[in-house]
Amino acid sequence: MDSTIPDNYPALVERAAAAFGDTEAIRDGDMSMTYTELAHRTAECAAALVANGLEPGDAVGLWAPNAWEWVIAAMGTLRAGGVIVPVNTRFRGREAAYVLDRARAKLLFTVVGFLGYDYVRDLEAAAAEGHTVDSLERTVILRGDTPPGTTSFEDFVTAATAEGHEEAARRAAAAAGDDLGLVMFTSGTTGLPKGVMIRPGAIIRGFSQYADELGMRQGDRMLVINPFFHAFGFCGSITPCIVRGATILPHPVFDVEAVLARIESERITVLPGPPAIFQSMVNFAGLDDYDTSSLRSAVTGAATVPVETVVAMRERLGFETAITAFGMTETHGIATICSAGDPPELVASTSGKALRGIELRVVDDDGRDVPVGEPGELLVRGYCVTSGYLDDPAQTAKTIDSDGWLHTGDICVMNDLGYIDITDRKKDMYINGGFNVYPAEVENVMSEHPLIGQVAVVGVPDERLGEAGAAFVVPSPAGAPDADELRAWCREQMANYKVPRYFWNVEALPLNPSNKVLKTELRDWAADRLA
Repeated sequence: MDSTIPDNYPALVERAAAAFGDTEAIRDGDMSMTYTELAHRTAECAAALVANGLEPGDAVGLWAPNAWEWVIAAMGTLRAGGVIVPVNTRFRGREAAYVLDRARAKLLFTVVGFLGYDYVRDLEAAAAEGHTVDSLERTVILRGDTPPGTTSFEDFVTAATAEGHEEAARRAAAAAGDDLGLVMFTSGTTGLPKGVMIRPGAIIRGFSQYADELGMRQGDRMLVINPFFHAFGFCGSITPCIVRGATILPHPVFDVEAVLARIESERITVLPGPPAIFQSMVNFAGLDDYDTSSLRSAVTGAATVPVETVVAMRERLGFETAITAFGMTETHGIATICSAGDPPELVASTSGKALRGIELRVVDDDGRDVPVGEPGELLVRGYCVTSGYLDDPAQTAKTIDSDGWLHTGDICVMNDLGYIDITDRKKDMYINGGFNVYPAEVENVMSEHPLIGQVAVVGVPDERLGEAGAAFVVPSPAGAPDADELRAWCREQMANYKVPRYFWNVEALPLNPSNKVLKTELRDWAADRLA
């Protein structure tokens, strides 16, 4: 990594202000700020957090869509010595409450009115059902109306004092790359979200190389569709922009026409995103009505990428550089990446090779290395591997062995160049539109429905989103649930990407001799029904 790039965010923001001062840092609607202004607003937010009693190591929840305020709140939290806890904007109250309570969040930055949701009311409703966040002392509204008991972001930052600025500056000066900077929650096979402990230095190091491979430079303009709460958004978008002096253009909800219009009007040069975004763009009938000539660099991942898509990204959208990468929350968002000059066939058929300083192994079920070209589980070791799961040493030991190898649960094939092709997953997790869905979590919630006796969920292929959920339901003695009513109920209980697409009532689930559900057989059942 460039020795001039700090390993922590307070110093990174200060470096950006000094190096890129008048360069536009963020443009969000009519709001624009330079890197000098970004540093100033970050300092104001940090001082306000100190004035409101935030101590080093305290957790701060961020439950909001992509917006300039999200960036300021995040950078302010880190400058004040706090720990960011990003919350999925699609979560409902009970899901968000679990994450915030588990992390012992002291303060919450959120919004009211995004996609018709009132997150404050959602949390209140969850609390009434027993899902409380006892650690939470203050809620700050970044955008929208301020319900009773909350504070607007504008009023919140006025609490900054000279003493608060001095204390935040002291904490910033003491910040280090190995500090706990974020806790990003990812659901597990147990059905309960796990808090992955994230170090700022690992993010900055990995995504500095990512910015190099993308050819990012000062003055670039990145449209950020990837949610900021996701590693692809915070780590893979905000971070490389601050490293290189590029403009962050938050985009809260993907709509192909709106994105194409912004590419044209905002002269976007860099665009990260899952394959579905690029496939939607190249397949859009009105694509030729928009000027995409400003586009130069793209990176995609999180799902299989057809060769035709990579070729179309270059030929139809005009990208000079179109690459793929692989990462997971447990690797700070990145572990492998393609090079800018790699041919489309290599980009489409692999997820790149290991970052500098990262080791990869492909092993069989007994932990022995498999020959090149043979499938096995991908293991990762190096600076990108998380230090573990929050307050969960047992799960940490299951995932990261005594030699420091992270067992990803992904099945891959490595070629003789060291490039990996992710072919399958050992775990049941599937990816819906770039979001990880863990069947056990969905099954646990669905089991609360009075008409469900047993339920098992599997992922099935979906042309648009990569994979969708299929739920096999054994009805309870009270009767069989109606598919449409069950779908509507699920939408009230969980984030919409977790809601299965298909619901099928069955007499019994297939079991093995140990009485475990045979998910492989269920996938065959689903294939027969969909055929």
